[in-house]
Amino acid sequence: MVSLPQSDPIAELLRRSKTIAVVGLSCNPLRPSHGVSAYMQQQGYRIIPVNPHIEECLGEKAYASLLNVPEKIDIVDIFRRPEFVEEVVDHAIQLKIPAIWMQEDVVHEKAAEKARKAGILVLMDRCILKEHHARMR
Repeated sequence: MVSLPQSDPIAELLRRSKTIAVVGLSCNPLRPSHGVSAYMQQQGYRIIPVNPHIEECLGEKAYASLLNVPEKIDIVDIFRRPEFVEEVVDHAIQLKIPAIWMQEDVVHEKAAEKARKAGILVLMDRCILKEHHARMR
C-alpha cells in the first residue's frame, strides 16, 4: 500500500503567496525584521512595510497601518510585541487576509483563535525565513 505524502500547509502558503505585509518592519539592517524581509524580497516576494515611523524601506513605500495598504495582501508577517498583535489581527480579519504569521517569540493565543474563527491560517512563534529556507531551497 502506498501512502500519500502529508500536505504541508506552510509550503503551500509560501508557494501561492506573492505579497507579504510586514508589520513592524525596521529600516535598521541589524533588526531581524529587516534581514528577514530582505531575504523574502530576494526570493521574489513583494514586501510591503507597515510602520507609522518610516516613509519607505527596502525600496517600497511604507504604510502606517494595514488598513492603509491599497493592494491585496497574501500574508501579514508580524514583528511586534504580543501586546500589539490583537489590533493587527483585527485589521487582517477586516481585510480578509488569508494568512497571519507571527514571528519567533510573538505569541497571542486569543488573537490567533479569533483569526482562525475568521478562516485565517495562523502561524505563531515561527520565522518565515527559516521556514522558507527549509522548504523552498
